[in-house]
Amino acid sequence: MIVTTTNSIEGKQIEQYLGLVSGEVILGANVVRDFLASITDIIGGRSGTYESKLAEGRDMAVEEMVKKARNMGANAVIGVDLDFETLRDGMMMCIATGTAVKVKE
Repeated sequence: MIVTTTNSIEGKQIEQYLGLVSGEVILGANVVRDFLASITDIIGGRSGTYESKLAEGRDMAVEEMVKKARNMGANAVIGVDLDFETLRDGMMMCIATGTAVKVKE
């Protein structure tokens, strides 16, 4: 499955647009992780804990989006956009959206 942020795929012809697909994931952060991240914020530097949580959320959202695209008969998703939001109580939402398409093999 080709997944790209662009609206076309170089060297490939789009045969059919199948529709919008999305993957949504909501992840929680625990108290210990929040505490360690706050220490990192105070002393400076990067928070590896939150960076890995962001990567996990992104991967899960893209995986869910791809699964939905496959179920529609797509072999590619174009115009992919990723969005991250923080929710109350330490929750984080990751959303991947794109357009499911069939490209000529």
